[in-house]
Formats: sequence, structure tokens, C-alpha cells
Amino acid sequence: MTHVVRRAGEADFAAVSPGTGYWTALGEGTPAAVHTEFGLCEMASGAGIPARTQSFEEGFFILSGEAVLQTPGAAHLLRPGDYGLIPVGLPHSWRNAGAASARWARMLAPQPRSRYGRDTVAVPDLPRTEPAPLDVRDPRTRDFGHFEPAHMDAGKQSQELLAVSASMRTALLVYSGITVKMMLDADLGARLSTMFMVQYAPDGVAGPHDHPFEETYFFLEGRAEGIFDGERYELEPGDIAFAGVGCVHGFRNLGRGPLRWLETQAPQPPSRHSYRFARDWEHLRNQASSNSAGAAAQDRPTRSGARADSRTQSPGQARSTE
Repeated sequence: MTHVVRRAGEADFAAVSPGTGYWTALGEGTPAAVHTEFGLCEMASGAGIPARTQSFEEGFFILSGEAVLQTPGAAHLLRPGDYGLIPVGLPHSWRNAGAASARWARMLAPQPRSRYGRDTVAVPDLPRTEPAPLDVRDPRTRDFGHFEPAHMDAGKQSQELLAVSASMRTALLVYSGITVKMMLDADLGARLSTMFMVQYAPDGVAGPHDHPFEETYFFLEGRAEGIFDGERYELEPGDIAFAGVGCVHGFRNLGRGPLRWLETQAPQPPSRHSYRFARDWEHLRNQASSNSAGAAAQDRPTRSGARADSRTQSPGQARSTE
């Protein structure tokens, strides 16, 4: 099997430190998942995760509450809609100084390995600095960003409506009732994975296709039909789906409002041939089959025993050679 679906009700948060739990929705042991670990972290008020460094890249997206990410240079106060990248080898710690619990999604690539201590090393405590909320307009903000559902509205992309300067960082990809907003990619420093938001209009459809990389879908709003390897699923907020390399999959919006999910990829897509659409290759097969049938018909013997050949001479040509 090259796909997996995890339901929101399956969430099982294992303790990773006092007051902090982590649900590994996808990771070691997940069929066909080699590059990807995806899960949800939940941290109670006053809890934290001690300083550490990792030999994998981590992307995150804050879902609820507030969390502080402490790095050697600064403390970042993260709120719902904030996202960011923790590069390979960066010492960091987490804490929740807010009044409510915090929850965020995590994408880890390459997949941490339990036989190597989950590729994580404890480091000395980092000096705590005063946390500051993200300033997405500050050009020094290189590893973080912020997302709002309104960012998916192609009609609200003029400069006066954007919090940051209009550029390719704010650009939307819009096609076939589908809108895509890139979040974490090479431009923001990611090297091993990507993270982006996808939204389907009520008529949004993506036909069957597959990729040479792994994809994860964390559903946030609406109701989707997902087809994976020919199996149909209805997917709702909180559900997580995974498509491994070669898994033929497609989606359709089942509701009357927007369908939205957070999507990740690992490894990063190649510069060409990221998509292989079944419809296009089936068209080629049909064309090739039709051409073969036509060639076979031309090569069949005629009633007189001569072959029907495009090179057969015309009566005039035959007389001229007698």
C-alpha cells in the first residue's frame, strides 16, 4: 500500500516532556513513508521542550494558542497562522508562556530514526530572551511567515490589502478551481521539504496523478473526496492523508464552501516532471493503440492477394512502366 489515512479521532498524544504531547500521525512504520514524519504537538500552559538540535529539517504551522520558539539569536512568539522553519542543526527550545494550551503541526524531513535516538541531540539550555511576535514585513524575517484564509482570495492581492510587499512570496497559483499558496520552500531556506496551503472552490477538482516524492495532507476546512490507489475516502477537518511515491490520487470538493488543507512534500520536487497525470498518459496509450490498429489494417492482404500498401502504384504509374 502506498497511501495512509489517519482520522482526527485516532490522535494519540504521547508524552515527550512534562505537559507536552506529540502524535506521530506518519513516520517510521508507516507504509511507503521514507522521507516524511508528520504529526501534531500539544503543549500545556507553562510547559516546554528543553534545548536540542536535530539532523533533520522541521517545518511547523501554529494551529491554536501561543508558543515561544527560543533560538540562540531570539525568542519568537508564535500565534495561530504563523509558520516557520527550523534548519538542520539549529539549537532551539519551546515553551508556552500563554494562559491556554498550544497546538501546532510538524513536518520533519528526512524521517527521524528511532535507532539513532530520533536524530535529536540535547544541548545546553539557551538563555531566555524576551519573546517578540513575528514582524513579517521585517526583511530580516527569513525563516518565518504568517497565513490567513483571506490570503487565498485572488481578488485581495493588491498591495494595500497585503501585510507585506507584493512579490512572488505573496503570489497565488490558481487553476481549475484550485488555489495554492506557498509557505516553506527553498526561497525561505527549506532544502528537504516544502509546506503550502491548498484551497478548492466548490467546483475544484484534481484528476488522478502521482509524483516522484511523498505528500501529506492535513485537512483544515470543508469536506473532501480523496481517491488513493483507487480507494475512496471522505476527509474532514483534523484528518490526515498520505500519498507515497507512485500513489495515484485525486481530490474533489464535496461541499458548497471552500475546502482547505495544509500540504507538505518530501523530498522537494524536481524542477521538471513533478506531476504524472493518468489522463494524459492514457491519451497517449489510446493514440498509440489506434495507430497500431490502423497500421495493422493497412498491412492485411486484399482480395486479390496483394497487400494494401501506401506505396502501391496508381494505374497511371503502372502503365508508364510497362
